[in-house]
Amino acid sequence: QVQLVESGGGLVQPGGSLTLSCAASGSIFSAIDMGWYRQAPGKQRELVAAISNGGRTTNYADSLKGRFTISRDNAKNTVYLQMGGLKPEDTAVYYCNGGLSLATMRQGPYWGQGTQVTVSS
Repeated sequence: QVQLVESGGGLVQPGGSLTLSCAASGSIFSAIDMGWYRQAPGKQRELVAAISNGGRTTNYADSLKGRFTISRDNAKNTVYLQMGGLKPEDTAVYYCNGGLSLATMRQGPYWGQGTQVTVSS
């Protein structure tokens, strides 16, 4: 079993940057792929980025490539999402997902509670 807790969300101005963190409990963190999803009001949850268990392979939503970077520190049981050049349309609740498959991009069974990111002037 894995429990995930996101942090780092908040209000940021357009063009600004923010880094989200997802701390995981449980001994299997280093064995599972991890990802970030987001859900804006009235929209479906969408994949933002994913990273393999060892951190060597990453995958991004096409529209976010170059602005967002996913990384992980297995020694700290933490996955990060660095976001830059933020736009109002990036406003959403961001969720950490554990156990997803990079091969199929199927969602994993473990979810955090979400952290709100609001991009506004």
